[in-house]
Amino acid sequence: MSKELLKSQVLRTAARLFLEQGYTATTVREISKRSEVEINAMVRAFGNKENILCQLVEYVLEEQFLATEKFLKDITDDPVLFYAAETTLQLYMAESSEQIRDLYSAAYSMPESSALIMRNIAGKLEQLFQAYQPDLEAKDFYEFEIATGGVMRGFMTVPCDLYFTMERKVRRFIECVFRIFQVPEEKTEEAIALVSQFDYPTLARQTIESMMDQLNSGADNV
Repeated sequence: MSKELLKSQVLRTAARLFLEQGYTATTVREISKRSEVEINAMVRAFGNKENILCQLVEYVLEEQFLATEKFLKDITDDPVLFYAAETTLQLYMAESSEQIRDLYSAAYSMPESSALIMRNIAGKLEQLFQAYQPDLEAKDFYEFEIATGGVMRGFMTVPCDLYFTMERKVRRFIECVFRIFQVPEEKTEEAIALVSQFDYPTLARQTIESMMDQLNSGADNV
């Protein structure tokens, strides 16, 4: 088996297991068995379970971006509104099952995966919010991402209930992050109004299904 095929099989199997039972409950031995990849070979390719998660995190972040770009096409090209729409999609994906909530919680908590997220998002934050914070440098946006990443993790890991509905969760998240970047109140309300227009439960389900389809099709092309 080629290295590319081995890694593809492991990533596809890990993604399926993480979706079925969560990151925490999934073991390296189980991934090895289900993917039919010898455990020593898998460890040589990835090192440990967190490194598998890191590769999936990069993929998930990119797919979230592409999905948001698709449903906002011809609606808005405002970068701040795009941020609100993309993060709302992530909140709905995390809320769609306890297994996915656990997966996101792990990604924002584990040292390597959380560092990867911060590096990935910090640059985007600079592009998105520079107009509201013109005196900040790249290092400042990285430090702000430490804060906003913590906000995202907090909102994802606390489940909704009769009082704390998804609508309230989304509103509070956008308000918190936009205050950090000193986005005017009228723009904040515009963002909240925009995201309320979409059927996010369906978009979240479709995005997750698309991710798995892409992983499967990628394996076929190796």
